[in-house]
Amino acid sequence: MARLPKLAVFDLDYTLWPFWVDTHVDPPFHKSSDGTVRDSRGQNVRLYPEVPKVLERLQDLGVPVAAASRTGEIEGANQLLELFDLVRYFAHREIYPGSKVTHFERLQQKTGVSFAQMIFFDDEKRNIVDVGKLGMSNEESHLGNEKKVFLRGCSLHSYSEWNESSNPSPRVRNIH
Repeated sequence: MARLPKLAVFDLDYTLWPFWVDTHVDPPFHKSSDGTVRDSRGQNVRLYPEVPKVLERLQDLGVPVAAASRTGEIEGANQLLELFDLVRYFAHREIYPGSKVTHFERLQQKTGVSFAQMIFFDDEKRNIVDVGKLGMSNEESHLGNEKKVFLRGCSLHSYSEWNESSNPSPRVRNIH
């Protein structure tokens, strides 16, 4: 098995969930009695289905996880992480407007992990290019598209079309 990263960093919008938290949904969010997360208009808010399994697997492998998001809706993004019960996976959160480079510089200061030992998942090319200049391992994809996501020997097959009643297990492959 390939050497694991010392820190896995995930963007939020269009990486963990299929929307921009500051424009496509309306905070505050709440969890309904049936367990679904909804925005203030009652609209269902979902994660990409693979997200919990990927984060759980990273935790099982002992790889700390951080969030790096440029959203202006800081409170809403943090609220979603809590409502989806994902906050337990994130050792660090850098969620505020500005350059992703600043997010990563702060993560490096907090963790002591060199940029070369981090891996970054984001759907926006500009963020990948900017952060790539720091000497990181970058993946130009997100968990909800039809590309494979590679994490140092781990791969995740993900699909843009999914059905709530479908079993997400067939989507996860070759995670050792």
